[in-house]
Amino acid sequence: VKLRERYESAVKDRNERGIQLIERNEEVCVFYEKVNIQDTVIRNGNLEINAKDEMIRFMNMEITELKRSIEVTRKEISQRKDLDDELVKLQIELSSVQDKAKELEKLVESPDNFKRIRFLDGKDMSLEEVHKRIEGLEIRLSEKEEFLLEKDLILEEISRLVERAEEKMNSRKDDTLNLARMVNDLKNRIKEMTRKTMSKISELSMNQAQTMKFQEIVKERERVLEQCYVRMEMGEAPSMEIEQEWQKQQRNESQRVRDKQALLQISEEEQKCMLPGGISTTAEPRPNAYIPDDDTELPIPRPYGVNAPFKPTQNGSNMRHIRKPNQKSIEI
Repeated sequence: VKLRERYESAVKDRNERGIQLIERNEEVCVFYEKVNIQDTVIRNGNLEINAKDEMIRFMNMEITELKRSIEVTRKEISQRKDLDDELVKLQIELSSVQDKAKELEKLVESPDNFKRIRFLDGKDMSLEEVHKRIEGLEIRLSEKEEFLLEKDLILEEISRLVERAEEKMNSRKDDTLNLARMVNDLKNRIKEMTRKTMSKISELSMNQAQTMKFQEIVKERERVLEQCYVRMEMGEAPSMEIEQEWQKQQRNESQRVRDKQALLQISEEEQKCMLPGGISTTAEPRPNAYIPDDDTELPIPRPYGVNAPFKPTQNGSNMRHIRKPNQKSIEI
């Protein structure tokens, strides 16, 4: 009994030690994970510190360039009065030009001036082509909008960096020629990016206007199609153009039938004018033999001989001067 109790207590102690070992292993794993996380955080922190140091160096160079620009601007302040006078003069000219432009726009937009009307050449696209064109323009429009949004984000980031540099301008100093060149390059890049953004905006506006135009064309075609359905339900032709085209097709079909009949008639006449020897003639055929009526002989064609019947010629123009003879009654 004592041995059994010792055995059970030993098994119980062994199980407890196993459970404790498992718990300690789990704690070790957790500590290893924490150590790895801390190493990753330290590594990322070092990278961020290096990035911030690089940004601080870059901002110091920008501040130096901005200070130099401020000094140059202060030297040019002496010309402010002349520039203000020129600005007032230019504003007056601008207002006069704007008024003249408004008058010209009114003349251009007036629908009563028929001399400015110019009809566009080309053919009207079908409804399916218009839908395909609209879908293509919508796809291009979405692509341009995404591109424009990306450029706006880039411009916003650059503007934010410039503002931060201006705020730190009075606290740091570092004069280098390389920074000036870099800032000038950045300014040029900003100007180029702004110019490209404006061009993309203009292209986007043109695409939107073209899309609206095609949508109006589709609406007009749908309205014409509804009118055609209404006319067909009333038993009429879908439209005057379609009715005229159908009449034209009917006339063409009738003309083709007449031409075919005329060709058949001409070929039949040509067959009639063909002699047995293959010679073509326009003379009417004349009989040169006859079949005797005598029952004693066989019905074999017999030539006329010397006294063959002849066909009289047509009456000439002199016949109008000759009177027809009066037939006298015969008395028996």
